[in-house]
Amino acid sequence: MSASLDWIRLLFSRKWWWTTLLVLVGIGIAILLGIWQLDRNAKRQAEISQVRSIQTLPELDLATRPIPADLPAMEYRPVTVSGQYDFEHQVVLRNQVRTRMTGTDPGFSLLTPLIMADGTAVMVNRGWIPLEYDTPEEWRQFDEPGTVSVQGILRSSLQKGEMGSALVDPTLPAGETHLDYWNFANLSRLQEQLPYPILDVYIQQAPGSDIESIPYRHIEQPDLDPGAHLGYAATWYIFAGLLLVGYPIWLKKQKKPPIDSGGKQSG
Repeated sequence: MSASLDWIRLLFSRKWWWTTLLVLVGIGIAILLGIWQLDRNAKRQAEISQVRSIQTLPELDLATRPIPADLPAMEYRPVTVSGQYDFEHQVVLRNQVRTRMTGTDPGFSLLTPLIMADGTAVMVNRGWIPLEYDTPEEWRQFDEPGTVSVQGILRSSLQKGEMGSALVDPTLPAGETHLDYWNFANLSRLQEQLPYPILDVYIQQAPGSDIESIPYRHIEQPDLDPGAHLGYAATWYIFAGLLLVGYPIWLKKQKKPPIDSGGKQSG
């Protein structure tokens, strides 16, 4: 008991109390950071499970009414819909890249309203087109007139990218009512320039039988990488353990009396 009290007195002695305090703060911070990483891992695993469960759901026919209220939470669910395209109100997404074995090609993605039987529309990402097709008039050569059936996956509306507000869609100039070039599929803003209601999700169209035709289509797979949160948590806990164990050992060495020139401990 007296030995334990001696250690406590040493830890909080006038000489070492500030070092002990720093070590305790370091241990506490390391533990909190470990808990934070475990919490991030749990959230990430829940997100992955959610996406995987949605991907296994049966294909949703948007012609079925009523449309589920939780549709925005069904990103990546297989979907099908029939209707007629409104090419007068289609737009493009900038900075879209087609990746090939020989490199990457810059271009646009065609985002076209598909009007369903009840007058409601859903935006359809019809695929990538080369950069030289850079005017609304040139986009019209990719028109698909008449009633069409579209298969693909649901995607969520975006207001900004991974870089936050560094890249946002511009506001409309005075006197204009239609923005043709967009950075993101911002459905709430797109709704402002459309004469009919649209769903608050859009469709990423699946490739057809000719996978090399333009518009070039492919289904973007979700990122299901769990990340390194568990590894980071283990690192922080190891750091806390090293402080917890290593500091008393180090302090014990400081407590030993110095060795004189004759090889004997003084004092």
